Amino acid sequence: MPKNNLAKIAKSLVPPRRGILAADESTGTMTKRLDSINVASTPKNRLLWRQIMAITSGIESAVSGVILFDETLRNPLPNGTTITKILRQKNIHPGIKVDKGTVKFNSDEETFTLGLDGLSERLEEYKKTGAVFAKWRAVYRIGNNLPSEAAISANSVGLAEYAYLVQKAGLVPIVEPEVLVLKGDHNLKKSKEATTKVLKDVFKLLKLFGVKFDSMLLKLNMALPGRDCPTQNSAKEIAKATVEILRASVPEQVPGIVFLSGGLTPDEATVYLSTMNRMYKKLPWQLSYSFGRALQQEALKAWGGKSKNVKAAQATFLTRAKKVSAAREGK
Repeated sequence: MPKNNLAKIAKSLVPPRRGILAADESTGTMTKRLDSINVASTPKNRLLWRQIMAITSGIESAVSGVILFDETLRNPLPNGTTITKILRQKNIHPGIKVDKGTVKFNSDEETFTLGLDGLSERLEEYKKTGAVFAKWRAVYRIGNNLPSEAAISANSVGLAEYAYLVQKAGLVPIVEPEVLVLKGDHNLKKSKEATTKVLKDVFKLLKLFGVKFDSMLLKLNMALPGRDCPTQNSAKEIAKATVEILRASVPEQVPGIVFLSGGLTPDEATVYLSTMNRMYKKLPWQLSYSFGRALQQEALKAWGGKSKNVKAAQATFLTRAKKVSAAREGK
């Protein structure tokens, strides 16, 4: 794939009314999701749930790309086809999570992300199986003097190395520095300050590593007060604080920001995205979504692991996807 194609693919992941489905939960996270509906977390069941979503009729009107987990990308379905093939037939870009999780490195339980070893070789493999974009997540805690300089620096370097290698391999990197804004009692101002500080450092390193901003996407948390904060802000205040972060930190060449739903309810995530798009019509970036739980939670419950419920689960999934799609237009 020629390098100049990357900017085109990045743009095509954030078109009007469409966004990204994050279906890249690790085995541990997927096990928790399946446990919640009393379904055994076997490779077969994990693949089955992701297949149910992929074959939902009409999903391509709301989904431009799907981030997959390694086992989902590699393993064929019982009928011999692959989820990648199903997605491509629907004009949906397949992507892949390439980080290998986090490791704690200090007494504050801050983390940096693993997975750079052998990444170039894995990217070549993923390309052969049809992936056109990749994702890497770094995680930051908010607290007294947190995130620390060490956590910010370590993760900025990791994200920049990853993004450089992904573009070199001919794929579009999604750069995800996630500040865990919902954990704790901090207010909206603190959330905004921490996220801005992290982002400025991330983009400084991306620039140093020569990452092309027009050929990447940013996956980000919204600015939110901690769940334990006595002041819970309105959707308008959250939208304003979040857009102020972007204006202070994100280069205009980046085609889009795909927000994560990280712990928000499906309704909260949808309303906040809609409010931002309604309040801010003229921004250099598309404000889109890369929701996992917020797109899947209701449908997973409707399925409950029973084949007789598949149609109901798909209808529930499509209903939420259409709501999130409308939120892209500020509706």
